Amino acid sequence: MSNTTRIDKWLWAARFFKTRSLATHAVDLGRVLQNEQRVKPAHDVKIGDLIEIHHSEQIWQVKVLRILEVRGPATVAQTMYEETPASLEKRQKAAEDRKYFREPTAHIQGRPTKRDRRQLDVSWD
Repeated sequence: MSNTTRIDKWLWAARFFKTRSLATHAVDLGRVLQNEQRVKPAHDVKIGDLIEIHHSEQIWQVKVLRILEVRGPATVAQTMYEETPASLEKRQKAAEDRKYFREPTAHIQGRPTKRDRRQLDVSWD
């Protein structure tokens, strides 16, 4: 077990992304920040680093507690990081907001079709 590993490999091992290529792509797009700075996929992660992950609708802020280069069970992956209290509170509030309010256009991908448009018009009445 080493003291550092690539950030894309750590994100995959900690189960934030299903595949390593998805983790690499997210880092390339700037959806992952290490210590509040954009990094490249090959950048090393060490214990104590603060990682911010923007994944779909959720934003995670975690502190690195362990370095593993292999993907193990979810119970082991959860011991690799600790979520900050502010991040946990924000995610819980966002989940509660999603529970009570659904954006009418959230399920539409791209430009709405005629059918989508009719359903939108009915939902606003």
